[in-house]
Amino acid sequence: MSLLVTPTVVDQKRRRSAVERLRNARVVLPTWRQLSEPDALLGGMVPHPTNVDADAPDPANLWRVHWFNGADRKRRVAVPEHIVLPSELTGVDARIVVLLGRHFPMIAAHKVLAAYACLVPRLVTGRFDPAIDRAIWPSTGNYCRGGVAISRILGCRGVAVLPEGMSRERFDWLERWVGDPDDIVRTPGTESNVKEIYDKCAELSRDRENVILNQFSEFANYQIHYYCTGRAFDRVFSHLKSTSPEYRLGAFVSATGSAGTIAAGDYLKALHGSKTVAVEALECPTMLCNGYGEHNIQGIGDKHIPLIHNVMSTDLVAGVSDRTTDALNQLFNSNVGRAYLRSRQKIDRDLVRRFADVGLSGLANIVAAIKVAKHLDYGPDDVVMTVATDGADLYASERRAFAARRYARGFDEVNAGEVFGRCLEGAADDNVLELGHAERTRIFNLGYYTWVEQQGIALDDFDSRRHQRFWRSLVESIPAWDRLIDEFNAEVGVTSARQIARVRTGTRS
Repeated sequence: MSLLVTPTVVDQKRRRSAVERLRNARVVLPTWRQLSEPDALLGGMVPHPTNVDADAPDPANLWRVHWFNGADRKRRVAVPEHIVLPSELTGVDARIVVLLGRHFPMIAAHKVLAAYACLVPRLVTGRFDPAIDRAIWPSTGNYCRGGVAISRILGCRGVAVLPEGMSRERFDWLERWVGDPDDIVRTPGTESNVKEIYDKCAELSRDRENVILNQFSEFANYQIHYYCTGRAFDRVFSHLKSTSPEYRLGAFVSATGSAGTIAAGDYLKALHGSKTVAVEALECPTMLCNGYGEHNIQGIGDKHIPLIHNVMSTDLVAGVSDRTTDALNQLFNSNVGRAYLRSRQKIDRDLVRRFADVGLSGLANIVAAIKVAKHLDYGPDDVVMTVATDGADLYASERRAFAARRYARGFDEVNAGEVFGRCLEGAADDNVLELGHAERTRIFNLGYYTWVEQQGIALDDFDSRRHQRFWRSLVESIPAWDRLIDEFNAEVGVTSARQIARVRTGTRS
């Protein structure tokens, strides 16, 4: 198994086929720099496609695959959408800031950014021919939806591989977007059953036309989040610091999942000296204690260490129970819970409303941020930043199932108070582990069993990831990828901002 996709053209014939396919589809590929700085797209010469439905499989939506979409998911904003949680809600003095992935196009989750980044390098180097190849997208729900959306825009077949126990809403979305019901492949289990996903991909890979785009091992996933997500968080922090110069960025908190998003922590650490905190479910405490199990914090597949996780740069691990996230999902998204927060806890009405933008993994990240702030004794000048990958609408069925199990007689104000007191006000700094070299090494070594023994990564390649020079080399290659994308676009026939604008609005010169 190859460790890296390098910025080198390997097959001119397949690349020419991809050029022709995108020319016919009138698709223009944004560079990674453009996605990291969309307010400076081509010097401002290209208008944002405000007339295009953000949920349509339209090529213009590739130019929305960034953090700078407004709440309507159409207009562009200078500062990514975020919420700042007050002490009245969190119980800590530190400022906890949550960036909102729900404003990304098509799937309303930021994993579409990773999907774009993982396929485009293969396109521009001749490793993927959209006229022939099928893109296989293994994930626990959001990444595979992003992959299907990107595949549809590029005119190729996208196949989603995900556990059968994921939320009903994920499958509803996929059924609307795939061209063939067989392009939804259900694997046994739920969130923690990533090995079963890998086994299915191994089976599918026997067909040479199936190209596996495994977010857990595709280093483009790391690169795009380091470069684009890291910059988005820095933009928000700079915005906050412009009015509060005393602020310091203490920590970046992210559930590991595929370990793409947590790469933003490396960017922020290099810039601000912040700590990077990995979050996992207590029901499956892989990093905390080599554990295993099942959990329902959907979006953070567990029971293994992703190949693209820069473990040796991770500073803390925080465990959060799915009992907590299920309960908070009920609190923030039921009429009784919202009324309790407004009337009894005096939480601002608009802030309560914005929790519709926070799904289960986002709730886990928030609780972990509270635990870390308590553990490290952060004060009012400290900022802890985290992310909500998706919104609560993806988990309405999970909320109904939880309420039926836990509150069969109804969820009332007393129940709401209990959830608030236990999950927010009473959140303790238990199950938080600070990582020294020995603990980092232990977690790093856990990856051996998945990637060397099961997936066939060469041991020398696996071990090379211990050293930060490996990760720096990934970042240093990003300009080379942008040059390849520019060259690819030139062959497609896009040579000016005016032509790009015409392509994006569906007109011809």
